[in-house]
Amino acid sequence: MKNLVRIAMLALVLVVVALVSAVTAMRFAIHGQEVVVPALVGLTPQEADRAVAGLGLQIEIERQYYSPQVPEGRIMTQLPLAGTKVRRGWQVRVAQSMGPQRVSIPDVTNESERAAELNITRRGLEVASTAEIALPGAATGEVVAQSPPANASGVAAPKTSLLVDVGTAPPAYVMPSFVGQRLGSVSRTLQDAGFKLGNVTMAPPAGIVVAPATPVTTPPASASTPPPQPSPTSLIVVQTPPAGQKVFTGAVINFEVR
Repeated sequence: MKNLVRIAMLALVLVVVALVSAVTAMRFAIHGQEVVVPALVGLTPQEADRAVAGLGLQIEIERQYYSPQVPEGRIMTQLPLAGTKVRRGWQVRVAQSMGPQRVSIPDVTNESERAAELNITRRGLEVASTAEIALPGAATGEVVAQSPPANASGVAAPKTSLLVDVGTAPPAYVMPSFVGQRLGSVSRTLQDAGFKLGNVTMAPPAGIVVAPATPVTTPPASASTPPPQPSPTSLIVVQTPPAGQKVFTGAVINFEVR
């Protein structure tokens, strides 16, 4: 009995030792892959690559900024910061200095978007973004504002944002129903609202159904009785676009009348 207890205690001790060894080995394996990010600020990208080469880290130049303090070509900032513990293979993002601002910001307002972009890029600058706005009275497609403004000093980044006018959009309406109304009054209403009257055709007579298997012969119309034509008193039975559809000023409206 004592031998069985002794064997059980020995087995329990061995299991505990194995678990502790496994946890310790796992911790060493995890922390063994960690490295400390070195200080890269003030170095050139080539010097930074050599500094992290043995650590398994990667350098990515994410931004470029003007700086009167940091010489051109040197690293201004880094992320993660120096002294941070990271895993091997981690990417260190840095910003590079372009030195003091030496390029004047051109005035591109009142230029077309294409001309403004060419004017900016030929000076070694970049177009950061282009936004659009509809302004009454402004020339469509022209730059109405820019950031930074012309001849600005102390600019941080070599990028310019543009605001371009896209013209005034025509007013939009929800198409009402004109079915059952007189053509003459509806025509005047449309013209007053800035719409155009399109094709007006006569609808087929109501209540006439033609069987496909039995041809129907229609007596020839008398030369003295012309076919009916739309008139101001005709009633609208079909409209295009239909009621409820979105339309813009200047749209063409077609009717079938009876």
